[in-house]
Amino acid sequence: MSNPTANAPPETSSPLLEFQTSGKLAEKGVTVTEQSNIDQLSSRGYGTIDNKILTLTFFEALYLQDKGMLTVKDNKLATIDFQTLLHTYQTLDENVWVNYLVYRDLRSRGYVVREGFGTKTDFRVYERGTYGKDSASYMVIGIQEGKPLDIDVLVNVLQQCQNQKKELVIAVMNRRGEIVYYSISHLTFK
Repeated sequence: MSNPTANAPPETSSPLLEFQTSGKLAEKGVTVTEQSNIDQLSSRGYGTIDNKILTLTFFEALYLQDKGMLTVKDNKLATIDFQTLLHTYQTLDENVWVNYLVYRDLRSRGYVVREGFGTKTDFRVYERGTYGKDSASYMVIGIQEGKPLDIDVLVNVLQQCQNQKKELVIAVMNRRGEIVYYSISHLTFK
């Protein structure tokens, strides 16, 4: 895996922020408890709500933190910077840098991106304007260029995506940290 600190975005805050909130580092992400911010975040496709607490995945928290919209605190209420949050996430997922860059790229293109489920996919991606109205159109697997992907896993995921009427996309992070997308479909010879 490439050095995540080499390509880390600078920590700046934008003067044109939509809103700002704070969250607390938790075992599986970052939790937000302020109700008005929970409503704003969930309506934009961020996090999952359980018992009036919104839990952001680590890649969502990294993205919002990079945008200057989220301040993350630890158990002692000390502020956690981008690099510390990234390293915390890295202990849980070795593919963290790839997932973050894919997530950031898709969000910057205007897509709502949710965590993948059940099919060994990293993300579900909704067409622009369809989040909350329709199901995700794409399932995305993020990989680093040169890292092997088991063909049996790929065939199984493709079959599951086709059964759900979703398009499978492989997002490859190249050596320069750029994301290249490949659509995968079933090939049959007649």
